[in-house]
Amino acid sequence: MNTADRRTVLAGAAALLAAGAARAETATLPFGNGERPVAAYPEKRPMLVLTERPPQLETPFEVFDHGAFTPNDAFFVRYHLAGTPPRGLDAATHRVRVRGAVEKPLDLSLDDLRRDFPAVELAAVNECSGNGRGFSTPRVAGGQLGEGMMGNALWRGVSVKALLDRAGVKATAQAVEFNGADRPQIPSVADFVKGLGIDHARNGEVMLAYEMNGAPLPLLNGYPLRLIVPGYYGTYWVKHLTDLTVLEQASQSYWMQKAYRIPDNDCACVPAGTAPPATRPIGKLNVRSFITNLQDGQTAKASPRVLVRGIAFDGGAGVAAVDLSTDGGKTWKPAALGQDHGKYSFREWSAHVPLDRGEHFLIARAKSKAGDLQPLTANWNPSAYMRNAADLVRVMAA
Repeated sequence: MNTADRRTVLAGAAALLAAGAARAETATLPFGNGERPVAAYPEKRPMLVLTERPPQLETPFEVFDHGAFTPNDAFFVRYHLAGTPPRGLDAATHRVRVRGAVEKPLDLSLDDLRRDFPAVELAAVNECSGNGRGFSTPRVAGGQLGEGMMGNALWRGVSVKALLDRAGVKATAQAVEFNGADRPQIPSVADFVKGLGIDHARNGEVMLAYEMNGAPLPLLNGYPLRLIVPGYYGTYWVKHLTDLTVLEQASQSYWMQKAYRIPDNDCACVPAGTAPPATRPIGKLNVRSFITNLQDGQTAKASPRVLVRGIAFDGGAGVAAVDLSTDGGKTWKPAALGQDHGKYSFREWSAHVPLDRGEHFLIARAKSKAGDLQPLTANWNPSAYMRNAADLVRVMAA
């Protein structure tokens, strides 16, 4: 698609989103109230629709069985503010400002970013903090998400470190706040602003991406520029990025101080139905794996060599191993790991296992290079954040 055609698509996208997408069918996720409309939005294939305003779209899970990288037109969408995506976005006129505790404030175009700063490229998973919330027991408030609120892409852009170095960060700097073009519709709703500690923001991996899988960002995934925070949950990945503000204190944003917080303990959990005595901002992704080519309740052909495959990832140590059980966790077999696309990427895995006639309970369990092992049972917290229990897939071999 050339630039003129893409601008035509984007110009009409806001009107299409406001009118709502045409619903062609429905899908039912495997938990209570799991029925979802399936609809195609601008630049997207048919997706599971959680809400229309703002658009929250879940990737159909079968997409993850077709490679380590999630196609742009199938990548999940998560917004917080009702008026999103913002109107009038245009890569030709978009500006990024760096200000606050810096020696030289910057006001840059996308052409400036491409021309004046070295391009960086990184494969990284973006996962919604509440991915899998619909499976929580007992149930919790919030969007009842299946397990498709995640995706992996090859991101290309410029490092935040390069911008901050150009601006000259003052010695008193403690944090950086990131804001995008989306704005709340009413004064009582807090603007969606996220913060990172200054050392984290300057680690050379945090980046501003203008490309995703070799193409411009889709409108609903942050066009024309978004923040990429490798190894951290998607709440930090601010879309339609416009402002970086260097602070001399930690971010006081509502979305850091009040929202997206987890119990302040090693497991980020509390006994079911209770409230944590103290909380902290959510951070790194948990180690996680999924079986992608077999669905719960599926019938498969009995055979001494049944192929089982899937994906695994973690918060940046890298996947060390994936083990597979066909008997509900009594015995385990190591899976073969696929190509390593980097420590923040999906890692494909596969194994051949015997399945005699009858019912089998398949579980995949990942281990990170940091030694973190995926649990067999889910931890609980009041927002069902960071869920990473190994999924059990029941298969009937016949």
